[in-house]
Amino acid sequence: MIVADNSARLSGAAVATLALASGVAIANGYALQPSLSDIARDFGVSASRMTTLASMTMLGYLAGLALLVPLVDRFSPRGLIPAQMGALALLLVCASVAAGPVALDIGFFLVGAATTVAAQCSAVVGKYADPQTRARGMGTVSAGISAGILLSRFVGGLVSHWCGWRGALLVLAGFVALAAIAVRAFLPGGGAGIHRGYSTTVGAIPSLLREYVQLRRRTCTGMLWFFAFNLVWVGLAIRLAQPPYGMNAAAIGSYSLAGVLGLAVTRIAGRLTDRYGGRAVICCGLAVSAISALVLGVSLGRPIWLVVALATFDAGCFAAQVANQASVVAIQPARAGALNAAYLTLYYAAGACGAVVAGILVEVAEWGVMMVVAAIAITAAALVSMTSAMINVSVDSTRTG
Repeated sequence: MIVADNSARLSGAAVATLALASGVAIANGYALQPSLSDIARDFGVSASRMTTLASMTMLGYLAGLALLVPLVDRFSPRGLIPAQMGALALLLVCASVAAGPVALDIGFFLVGAATTVAAQCSAVVGKYADPQTRARGMGTVSAGISAGILLSRFVGGLVSHWCGWRGALLVLAGFVALAAIAVRAFLPGGGAGIHRGYSTTVGAIPSLLREYVQLRRRTCTGMLWFFAFNLVWVGLAIRLAQPPYGMNAAAIGSYSLAGVLGLAVTRIAGRLTDRYGGRAVICCGLAVSAISALVLGVSLGRPIWLVVALATFDAGCFAAQVANQASVVAIQPARAGALNAAYLTLYYAAGACGAVVAGILVEVAEWGVMMVVAAIAITAAALVSMTSAMINVSVDSTRTG
């Protein structure tokens, strides 16, 4: 049995601070990517060898989602969030003195796991925010996470240029430590649940998927659209580097700025979800993304159209994610950590599959065909979400009758 004290609701300042902390934390998984060539030169290895750093970070993140995010259900947020951020800062300092690529890979596996404090921040909001404003608060944290990812490469590249990649890690560690101090001041001190142990908490994830059909359907929805999301962005990066475009990394990376529109949409989507429910927001967001994917299929080589289509594609996906994740947490707010862990672990695994499929399709299919595949996946996600909503209505009608 779980007993959670959710009486201490989060203030607006607490939600804003959690959004800031989540952005600062998640950025560390991406900030060194522009410096991979510099790291390779320092270690005397090929640049391709250092691409494993990104893979190790993602593997660490997946492990952290499964093993660390459920801790939100066991410990006070005032103790848990600053402690994991402190651990992240320490890991960044240790990574800054790595003697070779293997040591740095191991260090960034652990850094990737620790950056899941961003997902913990989202779970804390889902657990402690007022139910009437839960989606809005989670939208604010999602905006922080998106901003952290969006700005991480730019800031990381700039700081590495000034201080070297080792100095950049120390600077990033300092930012994380400051965020840990700030977030502790605003979080409630109570709220720890009563559980039978850590293994039970983590082991509950598969049972939650078996127990809640809504969780399975929401997870399937998220997996489908995130598969498509990574198919689009990874496929685009590869395609733009090939003839006849032949763009360099900086030019390709500049297209990521189209995601700025998604930052604004996340908060709006949260408000709309609180007011009208998740079904309408998810379906509208995915409809926009599916149409945008088809437009992307005919926009390569037309920069203005490409940027507009990418912006609306991201905005639709981000809106759907806010509403979908809020619906997941609403299943049982007292177990927000385990629910978030179950959802996000499979969600990111599907995203990784999308990246792999993009690498395959870009070699064997036209760009337009790839975008049709993305649109089909997003449409399937919308259909799963609509089916889920109709089942809810049917169950409610049966109970009323």
